[in-house]
Amino acid sequence: MRIALVGYGKMGRMIQAVALAQGCQIGAIIDPVAPDNEITSRNVSAESLDGCDVVIDFTHPSVVCDHIVLYAKLGIPAVIGTTGWYDRLDQVRQAIEGTECAIIYSGNYSLGVALFLQVVRQASLLFAKSGLYDPFLTEIHHAQKADSPSGTATMLAQSVLEAFPTKTTIDAETQHQKRDESAIHLASVRGGWVPGTHTVYFDSPQDTIELTHRARSREGFAVGAVRSAFWIADGRKGFFTLDDMLEDVYLSVERSI
Repeated sequence: MRIALVGYGKMGRMIQAVALAQGCQIGAIIDPVAPDNEITSRNVSAESLDGCDVVIDFTHPSVVCDHIVLYAKLGIPAVIGTTGWYDRLDQVRQAIEGTECAIIYSGNYSLGVALFLQVVRQASLLFAKSGLYDPFLTEIHHAQKADSPSGTATMLAQSVLEAFPTKTTIDAETQHQKRDESAIHLASVRGGWVPGTHTVYFDSPQDTIELTHRARSREGFAVGAVRSAFWIADGRKGFFTLDDMLEDVYLSVERSI
């Protein structure tokens, strides 16, 4: 499989190493700011993607929506790891309607995070049912991360929100007044070299329960992204999330047992 890497920062380089170790070829490396001798093109286009079987895109929220529309129109399968664009998700869906797209997107391709999200969903239902706990979240990432809150934190907060009938919004802004009782507060910290730490809190006057996922490196994200590339390039058509892939793989394993 020939992969086009769109975005050649730290994540793109890790994906390259994982992909090569799994027998893939790198057909294109596209980045607007990387040194000339490390890339094949600075712009995403039909020409720069020619000959590639699948795209893995870790770029920037300001450009990724245009990228997705182009991938869909070209009919090239794509793994979207860029975050910070989900407020435009409906617009993107409308723009690619009628195309033969094969797109999978996620705020985090780590299998551990996917399982952690399932744990948080189930825990949220239990704590919400008790009527005793107030949920909130924190996320910590390295100083170079370009967006906040992280895509993973947003997914976690949304799963908590869906479980708590008393909560109606996610508030990711700095607080300068008393928090709205109907809001779930999500706080972001940027500093150092932290790959990613996400904690969900359930707090009552009597106790606090914390559920935490700590990434040790970017390798887990890269492995998941490459696995997703194999999955989406296997003749699938549609607009998928990582949950769709995990459900498909899990059900396939169940049927074979």
